[in-house]
Amino acid sequence: MAKHAVMSSGAKLWRSLSCARSELRLDLTLACGQTFRWRETAEGYWTGVMGGQVWTLTQTDDTIWYHCYQNQDNRGTAGSDRKRKAGVHLQMINKFEDRSEEALIKEEQEVTSVTLQQNTEEDEKKLRDYFQLNVKLGDLYKEWGAADPHFKRIADIFTGVRMLRQDPTECLFSFICTSNNHISRIQGMVERLCQTLGTPLCKLDEISYYNFPTLSSLADSSVEACLRDLGFGYRARFLQQSAKQIMDTHGLHWLDGLRNVPYLQARAALQTLPGVGTKVADCVCLMSLDKTEAVPIDTHVWQIAKRDYNFSTGHCQKSITDKLHRDIGFVLC
Repeated sequence: MAKHAVMSSGAKLWRSLSCARSELRLDLTLACGQTFRWRETAEGYWTGVMGGQVWTLTQTDDTIWYHCYQNQDNRGTAGSDRKRKAGVHLQMINKFEDRSEEALIKEEQEVTSVTLQQNTEEDEKKLRDYFQLNVKLGDLYKEWGAADPHFKRIADIFTGVRMLRQDPTECLFSFICTSNNHISRIQGMVERLCQTLGTPLCKLDEISYYNFPTLSSLADSSVEACLRDLGFGYRARFLQQSAKQIMDTHGLHWLDGLRNVPYLQARAALQTLPGVGTKVADCVCLMSLDKTEAVPIDTHVWQIAKRDYNFSTGHCQKSITDKLHRDIGFVLC
């Protein structure tokens, strides 16, 4: 049975990406509540699903180490590819009988090397995009510290926290599950959602990993009842109806297309969906739609604004209104 990879399994399983811990802390970034698909499967090792693949990540002071697992539905394809390559190899032998066996083996090794290099480059590209490593966090911390004395005093506590650039569909439907909820329960709900409606990817140490469900599978009329049976409560209707509305009104690529429209327009569009209020829309805008100006506001952020930035709304204010949301966002920006 396949197992979760660790560095002691062998260096050949791992590939590396230069990245200082001050630019990315895996533990703080993957466990802070902006994504719900990652678990610490061994001390310092984080395993999760991203980009249709299962990954294990770990880090040293200046390097991110990563391993991608083979999807189980690709095993047959891999076998077919090996047979196809063997057939091509035989054709090469028939065509070039005068060439030595050593030359043919060398040529096949070179082809394999190029393929592995292409896979490595593609995987590294996915990681860089997911963690937005083109953004220099150290420069931002200096800029924010110069503008905000409070931030400067506490910045060393959470050095290396980054905003992820998630898949918009996964981000939206995960955050619909966050209403009146806490992180551990949300993780369980998202996991059950993937197990029930997603496609299997691989199994490691008795743990099965699944891709996030497609919009079409979420929109099916049977989904609400199914998810209610799984403990989703009123969120089951929001998930199914939001997916159906997107499919019926906008189409498969609508969410991705919101990356190309202004922030307020994208937020307003998201808020037309069942179960999507201002906070959820802002989370999706910030964490998947490239809207860095979005400031998600909840009761925790409200308390921070009052405690650390002397934000006052009067004693009668008991809930977060649209005006309060705008005012807190202005203060924190």
